[in-house]
Amino acid sequence: MRTSMLVFIIIFIGSSLMAENTFNPETFWQDGYCVQSSAETPAPDSNSIRAKVDGEWTTLPLVDFPKSYWDWNKFRRTEYLEVFRQMLSGGERQQPRLSGPHNGMVATWGMARSDSRFKLNNAVKGSGFLPKADRLTEITELLESNMDSDMLTKLNILDSLYQNAEDIFSSNQLVSLELYSEPGYNTQTFINQMLNPACVTVFLDIPTFKIKQIARLLHPLDPNLSEYEQGIVRYVNLIHSFFHGDFPRDYIAVVYYNIEIYDSSPGRKDARGTRYKESLKICK
Repeated sequence: MRTSMLVFIIIFIGSSLMAENTFNPETFWQDGYCVQSSAETPAPDSNSIRAKVDGEWTTLPLVDFPKSYWDWNKFRRTEYLEVFRQMLSGGERQQPRLSGPHNGMVATWGMARSDSRFKLNNAVKGSGFLPKADRLTEITELLESNMDSDMLTKLNILDSLYQNAEDIFSSNQLVSLELYSEPGYNTQTFINQMLNPACVTVFLDIPTFKIKQIARLLHPLDPNLSEYEQGIVRYVNLIHSFFHGDFPRDYIAVVYYNIEIYDSSPGRKDARGTRYKESLKICK
């Protein structure tokens, strides 16, 4: 009996490894677009998300950014904009900070790509806020109507958005773009998030934060996107082009939903990777 059970386990593990080793990420793609089947987009202003984590579907409560995160994020972003204002005015030239809230370092785990033996991955992703559902159309139209404005006007618009961030933007979501994955080429982050939407974002700065999240990928060509999902894709691509200039196509939008938030600031006994109490209360 024990021998039969051992043989069964060996065959099962071997079959699982073989299936993983022969899995082709190109199967993510259909007619030029991808569909992530490991997470579902919550209804607008929902307080939870349904996702497949550790092989099982589960509903996870969302948590809001603490005040310290809002304060830090807004301060660094307005500081960043001021550097560009000085550059435009011909003043003392400074290099924009690469640390801070824009460049989130995203850790993922899923399946090793064909050129690696590791499932783990880490990548720096440009990230930002997503307008609340009832403000999404308004902010999108604001950006669209100013796409041809001069850079100083654009900087002022962005500044006004950040100054009123808590009123305008979602309190439990960040957004980014998957710029490089397409049929024929898949980044390791993309592969991992398609299979396993659980990920972690950290920021290089003091103070600093760690956010454990569920990533939801939305392809602009997916004909089954809801009107709300289409609006998200449009906004994320638009805010990217608003600052960086026009791009040849729209890219996959990635929405990062907050599940747990930690204060990872060094040098303080109440930080050093401590989970925020607000997060503990909501995720009980």
